[in-house]
Amino acid sequence: MKERIVIQSARCRAEIAWLGAQLESLKNAEGLEYLWQRDPQWWGGCAPVLFPMVGALRKGRTVIGGRIYEMPQHGLARRREFSLLSHTESEAVFSLRADELTKKQYPFDFELQIAYRAEGASLATVYRVMNRGEVPMPYAVGGHPAFNVPLCEGERFEDYTVEFEKEETASCPAIVMGEGLIDPSRMTPRLTGTSVIPLTHSLFYGDALVFEGLRSKKVTLRGKAGRGLTMDFSSFPMLGVWSAVNDGPFVALEPWCGCATRTDENDEFAEKRWMRTLPPGQSEEFCYTVTIF
Repeated sequence: MKERIVIQSARCRAEIAWLGAQLESLKNAEGLEYLWQRDPQWWGGCAPVLFPMVGALRKGRTVIGGRIYEMPQHGLARRREFSLLSHTESEAVFSLRADELTKKQYPFDFELQIAYRAEGASLATVYRVMNRGEVPMPYAVGGHPAFNVPLCEGERFEDYTVEFEKEETASCPAIVMGEGLIDPSRMTPRLTGTSVIPLTHSLFYGDALVFEGLRSKKVTLRGKAGRGLTMDFSSFPMLGVWSAVNDGPFVALEPWCGCATRTDENDEFAEKRWMRTLPPGQSEEFCYTVTIF
């Protein structure tokens, strides 16, 4: 197994795996680990990259150009080894390009570049999606970083809150258990003129909290002892907040452009909610930044 790629600043240190170009460690200068560390008892991931789709498809299938394609939850990027384009002390840039195997699931000539940049106490993750083909390319992209909750000994999961930048009034759709589809006909209020959600494990017994239309562009995960992090997700129209249904000791903050198939949608890939369509030869960038404290 290849050694992880390490980048760092004076106040944070990150390690990235070649498989999926997945962030696998994020520590402060004192060595405190903020990122969830892959315990399969709860969840075997850390921070997978979601591309070219976010979430699940109906029965794992979608229609592209009149043909049916099968694609696993969250797409194909997290299961492929990336190449390293550049690496300095504070930045690493990875690339994944389409090949015969990817085209069996997603029939487009894409390149996905992922840049990680450490500066101060912040780690920026930049997704650059490129259409290297000759036809318009529909795609979705998102992040799935999970963070240890609690961060410090002596704390409990319930000692933490999710705090939005602004007061919000927002409801979240139900997730169809066992299928992962979003059901917008069943909405549950999660924020009512407030900015704070106190964490409890029961919040996630119905799967993720899926937010869209928020005024806030930042969200903070904070413990009573003062440790935590702030995520700027201003590039993204959606935010998922998730933990494992079996009381996992972590919380994932997930910036999304795109989401699982909704129960009121058809199976056309290009028509999924928040799907982007990239013209031939064009590129787009999405960025989120995590600042630890």
